[in-house]
Amino acid sequence: MRSARGFPARIGALLLPGALLMVLPRSAVATAEEKPDATRAGLERLSQRRVFFGHQSVGGNILEGVHALLPAPDALSVVEVKDPAATIPAGTLAHAFVGQNEQPETKLAHFERLLDGGLAKQVDVALVKFCYIDFTSSTDAKALFEKYRATLAGLKSRHPGVTFVHVTAPLTTVQRGAKAWFNELRGRPVFGVGENVSREAFNALMRRTYDGKEPLFDLAALESSQADGSRETYEVNGRAYPAMVPAYSDDGGHLNAQGRTRVASALVTFLASLPEPQREAPASAKAQP
Repeated sequence: MRSARGFPARIGALLLPGALLMVLPRSAVATAEEKPDATRAGLERLSQRRVFFGHQSVGGNILEGVHALLPAPDALSVVEVKDPAATIPAGTLAHAFVGQNEQPETKLAHFERLLDGGLAKQVDVALVKFCYIDFTSSTDAKALFEKYRATLAGLKSRHPGVTFVHVTAPLTTVQRGAKAWFNELRGRPVFGVGENVSREAFNALMRRTYDGKEPLFDLAALESSQADGSRETYEVNGRAYPAMVPAYSDDGGHLNAQGRTRVASALVTFLASLPEPQREAPASAKAQP
Protein backbone atom coordinates (compact mmCIF):
# COMPACT_ATOMS: atom_id res chain seq x y z
CA MET A 1 0.00 0.00 0.00
CA ARG A 2 1.38 3.38 -0.96
CA SER A 3 1.05 6.51 1.08
CA ALA A 4 -0.83 9.42 -0.41
CA ARG A 5 1.97 11.89 0.24
CA GLY A 6 2.77 14.58 -2.31
CA PHE A 7 6.14 15.28 -3.91
CA PRO A 8 7.22 17.85 -1.27
CA ALA A 9 6.61 15.30 1.46
CA ARG A 10 8.71 12.78 -0.44
CA ILE A 11 11.55 15.27 -0.69
CA GLY A 12 11.21 15.82 3.06
CA ALA A 13 11.43 12.09 3.62
CA LEU A 14 14.61 11.96 1.56
CA LEU A 15 16.26 14.82 3.41
CA LEU A 16 14.88 14.01 6.86
CA PRO A 17 14.66 10.23 7.35
CA GLY A 18 12.29 10.57 10.28
CA ALA A 19 9.78 12.76 8.46
CA LEU A 20 7.51 9.86 7.54
CA LEU A 21 6.85 9.15 11.20
CA MET A 22 4.82 11.05 13.74
CA VAL A 23 4.79 10.89 17.51
CA LEU A 24 1.44 10.92 19.28
CA PRO A 25 1.09 12.27 22.82
CA ARG A 26 1.23 10.08 25.88
CA SER A 27 -2.56 10.09 26.27
CA ALA A 28 -2.96 8.32 22.92
CA VAL A 29 -2.12 4.91 24.34
CA ALA A 30 -1.91 3.13 27.66
CA THR A 31 1.03 0.76 28.01
CA ALA A 32 2.78 -0.83 30.95
CA GLU A 33 5.91 0.96 32.09
CA GLU A 34 8.94 -0.95 33.25
CA LYS A 35 8.84 -1.08 37.05
CA PRO A 36 11.57 -3.26 38.56
CA ASP A 37 9.69 -3.79 41.82
CA ALA A 38 6.57 -4.92 39.96
CA THR A 39 8.66 -7.26 37.81
CA ARG A 40 10.30 -8.86 40.85
CA ALA A 41 6.93 -9.28 42.53
CA GLY A 42 5.55 -10.72 39.31
CA LEU A 43 8.32 -13.31 39.06
CA GLU A 44 7.68 -14.33 42.64
CA ARG A 45 3.98 -14.80 41.96
CA LEU A 46 4.67 -16.74 38.76
CA SER A 47 6.71 -19.20 40.82
CA GLN A 48 3.35 -20.62 41.89
CA ARG A 49 1.85 -20.83 38.41
CA ARG A 50 2.07 -22.95 35.28
CA VAL A 51 2.03 -21.05 32.00
CA PHE A 52 2.15 -22.32 28.41
CA PHE A 53 3.23 -20.01 25.59
CA GLY A 54 2.96 -20.95 21.89
CA HIS A 55 5.14 -18.81 19.63
CA GLN A 56 7.92 -18.54 17.06
CA SER A 57 10.97 -16.24 16.86
CA VAL A 58 9.65 -13.04 18.47
CA GLY A 59 8.31 -15.18 21.29
CA GLY A 60 11.81 -16.55 21.63
CA ASN A 61 13.06 -12.97 21.96
CA ILE A 62 10.55 -12.35 24.75
CA LEU A 63 11.66 -15.49 26.59
CA GLU A 64 15.27 -14.33 26.32
CA GLY A 65 14.10 -11.17 28.03
CA VAL A 66 12.41 -13.18 30.78
CA HIS A 67 15.63 -15.16 31.35
CA ALA A 68 17.55 -11.90 31.73
CA LEU A 69 15.11 -10.69 34.38
CA LEU A 70 15.49 -13.73 36.64
CA PRO A 71 17.27 -12.90 39.90
CA ALA A 72 18.45 -16.53 40.03
CA PRO A 73 18.36 -19.37 37.48
CA ASP A 74 15.83 -21.32 39.55
CA ALA A 75 13.48 -18.37 40.13
CA LEU A 76 11.32 -19.53 37.22
CA SER A 77 11.75 -22.58 35.00
CA VAL A 78 11.53 -21.71 31.29
CA VAL A 79 11.31 -24.99 29.37
CA GLU A 80 10.36 -26.09 25.88
CA VAL A 81 7.72 -28.81 25.70
CA LYS A 82 6.97 -31.11 22.78
CA ASP A 83 5.01 -33.85 24.53
CA PRO A 84 1.50 -32.67 25.49
CA ALA A 85 1.45 -35.29 28.25
CA ALA A 86 4.53 -33.79 29.93
CA THR A 87 4.25 -32.88 33.60
CA ILE A 88 4.41 -29.13 34.17
CA PRO A 89 5.21 -28.24 37.80
CA ALA A 90 4.36 -24.92 39.45
CA GLY A 91 6.84 -22.18 38.68
CA THR A 92 7.16 -23.17 35.02
CA LEU A 93 6.88 -21.03 31.92
CA ALA A 94 6.52 -23.81 29.36
CA HIS A 95 6.71 -22.95 25.68
CA ALA A 96 6.66 -24.49 22.22
CA PHE A 97 7.51 -23.34 18.72
CA VAL A 98 4.11 -23.81 17.12
CA GLY A 99 3.22 -24.14 13.45
CA GLN A 100 5.02 -22.55 10.54
CA ASN A 101 5.83 -18.91 9.93
CA GLU A 102 3.75 -17.30 7.16
CA GLN A 103 1.06 -19.91 7.86
CA PRO A 104 -0.73 -18.57 10.95
CA GLU A 105 -3.50 -21.16 10.75
CA THR A 106 -0.91 -23.88 11.40
CA LYS A 107 0.07 -22.13 14.61
CA LEU A 108 -3.51 -22.20 15.85
CA ALA A 109 -3.89 -25.87 14.92
CA HIS A 110 -0.64 -26.87 16.65
CA PHE A 111 -1.50 -24.87 19.79
CA GLU A 112 -4.92 -26.52 19.85
CA ARG A 113 -3.47 -30.03 19.45
CA LEU A 114 -1.04 -29.56 22.31
CA LEU A 115 -3.69 -28.35 24.72
CA ASP A 116 -6.31 -30.90 23.69
CA GLY A 117 -3.65 -33.60 23.82
CA GLY A 118 -3.22 -33.22 27.57
CA LEU A 119 -1.30 -30.00 28.16
CA ALA A 120 -4.44 -28.17 29.27
CA LYS A 121 -4.57 -30.45 32.32
CA GLN A 122 -1.07 -29.34 33.27
CA VAL A 123 -1.26 -25.54 32.99
CA ASP A 124 -3.14 -22.63 34.54
CA VAL A 125 -2.57 -20.06 31.78
CA ALA A 126 -2.10 -20.43 28.02
CA LEU A 127 -1.40 -17.98 25.22
CA VAL A 128 -0.45 -18.14 21.56
CA LYS A 129 1.15 -15.34 19.57
CA PHE A 130 1.36 -14.78 15.84
CA CYS A 131 4.57 -13.40 14.31
CA TYR A 132 4.96 -10.22 12.29
CA ILE A 133 5.89 -12.35 9.28
CA ASP A 134 2.44 -13.97 9.33
CA PHE A 135 1.02 -10.74 7.89
CA THR A 136 1.44 -9.25 4.43
CA SER A 137 -0.20 -6.22 2.86
CA SER A 138 -2.83 -8.57 1.39
CA THR A 139 -3.64 -10.57 4.53
CA ASP A 140 -7.37 -10.96 5.17
CA ALA A 141 -7.21 -9.80 8.79
CA LYS A 142 -10.92 -10.38 9.40
CA ALA A 143 -10.81 -13.98 8.18
CA LEU A 144 -7.70 -14.73 10.23
CA PHE A 145 -9.25 -13.17 13.30
CA GLU A 146 -12.41 -15.25 12.88
CA LYS A 147 -10.28 -18.39 12.73
CA TYR A 148 -8.42 -17.28 15.86
CA ARG A 149 -11.64 -16.38 17.68
CA ALA A 150 -13.29 -19.72 16.87
CA THR A 151 -10.19 -21.69 17.91
CA LEU A 152 -9.82 -19.90 21.23
CA ALA A 153 -13.55 -20.08 21.96
CA GLY A 154 -13.44 -23.83 21.43
CA LEU A 155 -10.42 -24.24 23.68
CA LYS A 156 -11.98 -22.11 26.38
CA SER A 157 -15.16 -24.18 26.26
CA ARG A 158 -13.30 -27.50 26.43
CA HIS A 159 -10.83 -26.37 29.10
CA PRO A 160 -12.64 -24.05 31.52
CA GLY A 161 -9.89 -24.41 34.12
CA VAL A 162 -7.34 -22.67 31.89
CA THR A 163 -7.09 -18.89 31.62
CA PHE A 164 -6.50 -18.02 27.96
CA VAL A 165 -4.62 -14.79 27.28
CA HIS A 166 -5.00 -13.03 23.93
CA VAL A 167 -1.95 -11.34 22.39
CA THR A 168 -1.95 -8.70 19.67
CA ALA A 169 0.26 -9.29 16.64
CA PRO A 170 3.75 -7.77 16.77
CA LEU A 171 4.75 -4.93 14.45
CA THR A 172 7.84 -4.01 12.47
CA THR A 173 9.60 -0.73 11.93
CA VAL A 174 8.82 1.20 8.75
CA GLN A 175 11.54 1.75 6.19
CA ARG A 176 12.59 5.40 6.05
CA GLY A 177 14.97 7.73 4.29
CA ALA A 178 16.36 7.58 0.76
CA LYS A 179 15.70 3.87 0.20
CA ALA A 180 12.05 4.23 1.17
CA TRP A 181 11.68 7.25 -1.11
CA PHE A 182 13.22 5.47 -4.10
CA ASN A 183 11.11 2.35 -3.52
CA GLU A 184 7.96 4.44 -3.40
CA LEU A 185 8.99 6.43 -6.47
CA ARG A 186 9.45 3.18 -8.42
CA GLY A 187 6.18 1.72 -7.19
CA ARG A 188 7.89 -0.84 -5.00
CA PRO A 189 6.60 -1.70 -1.52
CA VAL A 190 8.14 0.14 1.41
CA PHE A 191 9.05 -2.28 4.21
CA GLY A 192 6.49 -2.31 7.00
CA VAL A 193 3.92 0.04 5.49
CA GLY A 194 1.31 -2.34 4.08
CA GLU A 195 2.14 -5.14 6.50
CA ASN A 196 1.58 -2.99 9.59
CA VAL A 197 -1.77 -1.88 8.17
CA SER A 198 -2.84 -5.55 8.09
CA ARG A 199 -1.46 -6.14 11.58
CA GLU A 200 -3.34 -3.15 12.93
CA ALA A 201 -6.57 -4.37 11.30
CA PHE A 202 -6.16 -7.70 13.10
CA ASN A 203 -5.19 -6.02 16.37
CA ALA A 204 -8.17 -3.67 16.22
CA LEU A 205 -10.44 -6.72 16.09
CA MET A 206 -8.58 -8.26 19.02
CA ARG A 207 -9.04 -5.13 21.12
CA ARG A 208 -12.66 -4.66 20.13
CA THR A 209 -13.51 -8.26 21.00
CA TYR A 210 -11.45 -8.92 24.13
CA ASP A 211 -10.29 -5.69 25.77
CA GLY A 212 -12.01 -5.36 29.14
CA LYS A 213 -13.73 -8.73 28.71
CA GLU A 214 -10.94 -11.31 28.62
CA PRO A 215 -7.19 -11.03 29.33
CA LEU A 216 -5.47 -9.15 26.49
CA PHE A 217 -1.72 -8.52 26.35
CA ASP A 218 -1.22 -5.67 23.88
CA LEU A 219 2.21 -6.49 22.47
CA ALA A 220 1.73 -4.14 19.52
CA ALA A 221 1.03 -1.19 21.82
CA LEU A 222 4.20 -1.91 23.78
CA GLU A 223 6.30 -2.17 20.64
CA SER A 224 4.95 1.09 19.21
CA SER A 225 5.27 3.11 22.42
CA GLN A 226 8.23 4.92 23.89
CA ALA A 227 8.93 4.69 27.63
CA ASP A 228 7.18 8.05 28.07
CA GLY A 229 4.03 6.74 26.37
CA SER A 230 4.43 8.59 23.05
CA ARG A 231 3.72 6.44 20.00
CA GLU A 232 5.62 5.69 16.82
CA THR A 233 3.28 6.01 13.84
CA TYR A 234 3.28 6.64 10.10
CA GLU A 235 0.58 7.91 7.78
CA VAL A 236 -1.29 6.20 4.94
CA ASN A 237 -4.03 8.10 3.14
CA GLY A 238 -4.37 10.54 6.01
CA ARG A 239 -4.63 7.87 8.71
CA ALA A 240 -1.99 7.12 11.33
CA TYR A 241 -0.85 3.52 11.85
CA PRO A 242 1.46 2.20 14.58
CA ALA A 243 4.98 0.95 13.87
CA MET A 244 7.67 -0.53 16.06
CA VAL A 245 9.93 1.98 17.78
CA PRO A 246 13.26 1.61 15.91
CA ALA A 247 15.21 1.52 19.18
CA TYR A 248 13.54 -1.81 20.07
CA SER A 249 14.91 -3.77 17.09
CA ASP A 250 18.17 -4.17 15.21
CA ASP A 251 16.63 -5.76 12.12
CA GLY A 252 13.22 -4.10 12.02
CA GLY A 253 11.24 -7.05 13.37
CA HIS A 254 12.94 -9.03 16.12
CA LEU A 255 13.39 -7.53 19.57
CA ASN A 256 16.84 -6.40 20.65
CA ALA A 257 18.00 -6.16 24.27
CA GLN A 258 16.02 -2.99 24.94
CA GLY A 259 12.89 -4.34 23.29
CA ARG A 260 13.19 -7.72 25.01
CA THR A 261 13.49 -6.11 28.44
CA ARG A 262 10.51 -3.84 27.86
CA VAL A 263 8.18 -6.56 26.63
CA ALA A 264 9.36 -9.28 29.04
CA SER A 265 8.91 -7.00 32.05
CA ALA A 266 5.40 -6.10 30.95
CA LEU A 267 4.48 -9.72 30.25
CA VAL A 268 5.70 -10.96 33.63
CA THR A 269 3.73 -8.24 35.41
CA PHE A 270 0.65 -8.95 33.28
CA LEU A 271 0.67 -12.71 33.85
CA ALA A 272 1.21 -12.25 37.57
CA SER A 273 -1.79 -9.92 37.76
CA LEU A 274 -4.21 -12.55 36.47
CA PRO A 275 -6.70 -13.95 39.01
CA GLU A 276 -5.78 -17.19 40.70
CA PRO A 277 -6.86 -20.18 38.58
CA GLN A 278 -10.06 -21.91 39.62
CA ARG A 279 -9.49 -25.59 39.01
CA GLU A 280 -12.44 -27.96 39.36
CA ALA A 281 -12.05 -30.24 42.37
CA PRO A 282 -11.53 -33.96 41.65
CA ALA A 283 -14.62 -36.16 41.86
CA SER A 284 -13.21 -37.94 44.94
CA ALA A 285 -12.91 -34.62 46.76
CA LYS A 286 -16.47 -33.65 45.84
CA ALA A 287 -17.78 -36.90 47.29
CA GLN A 288 -16.36 -36.18 50.74
CA PRO A 289 -18.74 -34.55 53.26
